[in-house]
Amino acid sequence: MTQKSKDDITRERILDEAETLFARKGFDAVSIREITRAADCNLAAVNYHFKHKQNLYLQVFRERWLPRAGRVRDFFKTALAAQESPSPDAVVQALAQAFIAGPLSDEERRRHHQLITRELCQPTEAFDILVEEAMRPMVKELLGQMGAFMPQETDRDKLKLHILNIFGMILYFNFAREAVSRLTGQKYDAEFKDRLIRQITDFSLHGLNLEKEEAGR
Repeated sequence: MTQKSKDDITRERILDEAETLFARKGFDAVSIREITRAADCNLAAVNYHFKHKQNLYLQVFRERWLPRAGRVRDFFKTALAAQESPSPDAVVQALAQAFIAGPLSDEERRRHHQLITRELCQPTEAFDILVEEAMRPMVKELLGQMGAFMPQETDRDKLKLHILNIFGMILYFNFAREAVSRLTGQKYDAEFKDRLIRQITDFSLHGLNLEKEEAGR
């Protein structure tokens, strides 16, 4: 094993442990000493790879959060391409599938949610990265896809709010699983996920006044 590969392994371990700690406790509550202890390395290793804690925090988002978001987006595109024909129903269904029945494990989903929740409550430089590299491109893509099915006179800002409404519903059912399970008495098994995806799709089309059009397809 070369020294470079040892360095790479150490760097990945630092990122993994830092992400877990930042997700669980937040940036301010985590010390570099705590990260080095969890990653079984010394302070010099953190300084060598990341310079300081702030940069390590940003790299957690660049190298862990953004790639997971990319996997969800890829899942969405694949699910949409598998639909028989382009339609608002297909777009919303594929989006709901990507988040609720998509590629992330339960642990990945938990860390993903914990990190973004903290940034939503107290935005840092990391939030700017997430908005520009993940959120804005996704909303832009959906504006193009959904806009193709809307009347030409549809206000673009209003459509953007509709899309954010759809996202809000999907994210709630994805991240508030414990609350939903307790309130409905349902486990998040494949059957219940399918029901949720259908519910989200139907509710979204109703909000967009497209359910009549879809019913006639």
